[in-house]
Amino acid sequence: MKGKDFDSYLRCQSTKMLTFGLTVVRHGETQYNKDKLLQGQGVDLPLSETGLLQAETVGNYLSDLNFTNVFVSNLQRAQQTADIIVRNNLHCSGIEIVTEPLLKERSFGIAEGRPVDDLKNMAREAGQSCPNFTPPQGETPEQVKVRIQEFLRVLFLRMVADHCSPDGHKEASKGSEAASGPESEMDGHLAGQPDDGLLGVPAHALVVSHGAYMRVMVHYLVEDLQCSVPPSLKTSHLFSACPNTGICRFIFKLRLTDAGPTPVAIHCVFINRKDHLKAIKVGE
Repeated sequence: MKGKDFDSYLRCQSTKMLTFGLTVVRHGETQYNKDKLLQGQGVDLPLSETGLLQAETVGNYLSDLNFTNVFVSNLQRAQQTADIIVRNNLHCSGIEIVTEPLLKERSFGIAEGRPVDDLKNMAREAGQSCPNFTPPQGETPEQVKVRIQEFLRVLFLRMVADHCSPDGHKEASKGSEAASGPESEMDGHLAGQPDDGLLGVPAHALVVSHGAYMRVMVHYLVEDLQCSVPPSLKTSHLFSACPNTGICRFIFKLRLTDAGPTPVAIHCVFINRKDHLKAIKVGE
């Protein structure tokens, strides 16, 4: 840790904990999504008309949430979506949108630009399941996981730097206690509202990324970091593909140690929520 991150980290030693929410949104539809073609990293298209409508819709759905930090992939479909969400938000005027290449989509190598069915056929011929199959010159799920690990490190340091200031000590501590309080918020009994799981959480980051990346992220958080999930959440849904502008939410509790911010508890509030899309015709 260097500079501002290290100074803020030292100031935060009096609390020892920081709790924050993480809302992850998949970008809106592109023409390639509609045509069921693979984009990956090599095809960088803007949103389609439907994608723009989806982004406006999810922006309206999330408009009253107080995002304290925003991170977005460096691909334009994600950046457009993030811009629209922030523009519609009632509390994000002037907020910094951090472009983070670590959030870009998984690379699908020679399969990019080709039909999704081609990838499925390649996986079948190799005797593998499609989500785990890596086409030639593509990025393996393990390589994506490394990027996710690095992004989380960047995220934790940034959240500590921004929310563990001398004036924020009591707020961070209070939020940590409140976030672990109402059991109905943590065991899957949700109100079905945009702010589900955020009661008493003092900081809240928005991330806009991509479908395959998000699927690997969920696997990593649940299987590697032992993220808790609502008992009612079926595994088939937990690891399913996220629709365009689908939303996932997690609550992180960090302990501040000499080695740096370390997650001691992660809770999944919901996965792949798409309530906001009911009012429009969507091709997922």
